[in-house]
Amino acid sequence: MAMKLLSGDTRLVCELALCPLALVFWSILGVRALDNGLARTPTMGWLHWERFMCNLDCQEEPGACISEQLFMQMAELMVSDGWRDAGYDYLCIDDCWMAPERDSKGRLQADPQRFPSGIKHLANYVHSKGLKLGIYADVGNKTCAGFPGSFGSYDIDAQTFADWGVDLLKFDGCHCDSVVSLENGYKYMALALNRTGRSIVYSCEWPLYLRPFHKPNYTDIQYYCNHWRNFDDVYDSWESIKNILSWTVVYQKEIVEVAGPGSWNDPDMLVIGNFGLSWDQQVTQMALWAIMAAPLLMSNDLRQISSQDKALLQNKDVIAINQDPLGKQGYCFRKENHIEVWERPLSNLAWAVAVRNLQEIGGPCPYTIQISSLGRGLACNPGCIITQLLPEKVHLGFYEWTLTLKTRVNPSGTVLFRLER
Repeated sequence: MAMKLLSGDTRLVCELALCPLALVFWSILGVRALDNGLARTPTMGWLHWERFMCNLDCQEEPGACISEQLFMQMAELMVSDGWRDAGYDYLCIDDCWMAPERDSKGRLQADPQRFPSGIKHLANYVHSKGLKLGIYADVGNKTCAGFPGSFGSYDIDAQTFADWGVDLLKFDGCHCDSVVSLENGYKYMALALNRTGRSIVYSCEWPLYLRPFHKPNYTDIQYYCNHWRNFDDVYDSWESIKNILSWTVVYQKEIVEVAGPGSWNDPDMLVIGNFGLSWDQQVTQMALWAIMAAPLLMSNDLRQISSQDKALLQNKDVIAINQDPLGKQGYCFRKENHIEVWERPLSNLAWAVAVRNLQEIGGPCPYTIQISSLGRGLACNPGCIITQLLPEKVHLGFYEWTLTLKTRVNPSGTVLFRLER
C-alpha cells in the first residue's frame, strides 16, 4: 500500500511503498532495526570513488573506467599483495555501476557493456578470493551521478543485493524530495536489508545530508546504520584532510560517544597512495583515522602504489589501534602552540596518543607533554611502556607517571604513540 508521511510542515510529504511487515518499524519501540552483528570493528577495504570517480569511458581508458575488469583486478591485488591479510577485505563499488534504467521487473541492473557478467558473477569472484563485495545505491529518486535511485523500491533493491551476494551497501542521500523522506528512507532500508536474511553492512550518509536542515539525532542514526558519513567528500588534497579533521574537533562532543562496535563515524576514504598528500600528510591521515576508529576504505590504484605508501597502509601496529576491540573513538584533548594532541583508549588499559603539528612552515616542531596528563591521567599511572609507531617505529621504553614525553613533529605531520601499562 502507499503511505504518506507528514511533518508539521505540509511541504514535507513523501510516499513510501510499505509492506505490512514493515509497519513494525512504526509501531514497535525498543527493537533494534539493524541488529546485524556486523562491523564490530571499523570496516576495512577498498572503494573506487575518490580515485576513479564516474569514469564511464572504457574505450579511451579501459584500465580506469568503472567496470568489472577494474574490480576483478583490484580483487586479485588485494590477495596477492597482502591487503586482505592486513585486514582490507571489502571491495566496494561506488556510484556509476548501474544501467540507466531498471529491468522489466523493476530491479536495478548493472551496465551491460561495463559489467557484462553481472554483479552476481562479480560477487562470486570476489568471494572466491576470500573477500567481500560492497555496492552503492541512493535513498532518493536518483543517485548523485543520475542513475536510478531506490526511493519507492527499497524492498526490491535490498532483496536484489542479497540475491547477488552483496556484503555491504553504501547508501547515498542525493535527490531526496524532503527531510522526511530522507530519514524514513534510511530507516526503511535498514529494515529491508534485515528482512533479506543476508548479512549486509549498512553504510549511511544520513547525517551529512540532514545537518543543513537540523541537528542529526545520532542515537537514531546509530540505531540503524553500521557507519555514517558526517562531512563532505574527501579529495586528494591536504586542504580536504584538514577540513575533515577540523570539523571532527568542533563536533567531537556530539559524535564520539555514539561510536562503538557496530556503529562508527566515517570521515571518508583514505587517499594515501595518490597524488595530493606529502609523506607527512599521509602519516597524519593514517594516524588520525586510527585514533578516530574510522572505517579504513582506501581509494587508490593498487596497481601503481609505492612500497612506502603500501607499508604505511599495511602497518600492523596502526591497524591494531584502528581495530582495537574496545571500540572507543579517540578525540582531541589539547590544542596549544600549533600542536594538537589526540588520544584514544584501547583494550587492556592501553592508550594511543597522536601529536599533530598544525604548522605548514619551518622545520620539525619540538613538543613536550607531561606523562601524567595522558589518558585522562590513567595511561601511565604509575608507569607505562611507550612505543612510537609513526612516522617510524621506535621503542622508547618505560616512563614513570612523573616524567615528560618529548618529541619532534614535522610540519603537517603527526607522531603516533602506543602506551601500555
